[in-house]
Amino acid sequence: MYRYLCLLCLIFVNADQECGVIGFAQWSPNPRNERPHLSKPVNLVIVQHTATETCSHDESCKVILKGVRQNHMEKLKFTDIGNSFYISGNGQVYEGAGWNIGAHTRGFNDKSIGVSFIGDFRDTPPSNEALKAARDFLSCSVKNGNLDENYNLVGHGQLSPTISPGAKLQEVIETWEHWLSKFL
Repeated sequence: MYRYLCLLCLIFVNADQECGVIGFAQWSPNPRNERPHLSKPVNLVIVQHTATETCSHDESCKVILKGVRQNHMEKLKFTDIGNSFYISGNGQVYEGAGWNIGAHTRGFNDKSIGVSFIGDFRDTPPSNEALKAARDFLSCSVKNGNLDENYNLVGHGQLSPTISPGAKLQEVIETWEHWLSKFL
């Protein structure tokens, strides 16, 4: 009986450590190319958007993520998918590069995570489910030691000449506790 209870404890602890993230292998049929791990705890979160259609169903989200990965590897010549994590309209968090060095923001890839909302948020903000999922993921990442409790959060356009994360998403993140108005 104790062995059974202990196994359940490990399952719940492991689930908490992963913060409800849908693992890379659960959405991509092809394994991820290996990358070096980020030093933890990470102290910078860069918010972006995919500039694609949004999605609210797991299957359509997986199709979009496969397309993003293909674009990153074939067109942009990245070694694999660029952002660390992706947030869908139905409040799911998908692993991209994860807690490994990604390819999302030149000059910051080895010291930050890129959290990308699936969709184009220039004219409309992400769904409430997506925003809640992102904030819950960040809080959980602090609790499990992956993210520094005093991390800074910025929009991609604050560090690079880009429209990402879109004006409406930028407006939202500027209200979040860890947002930093001037990073550089």
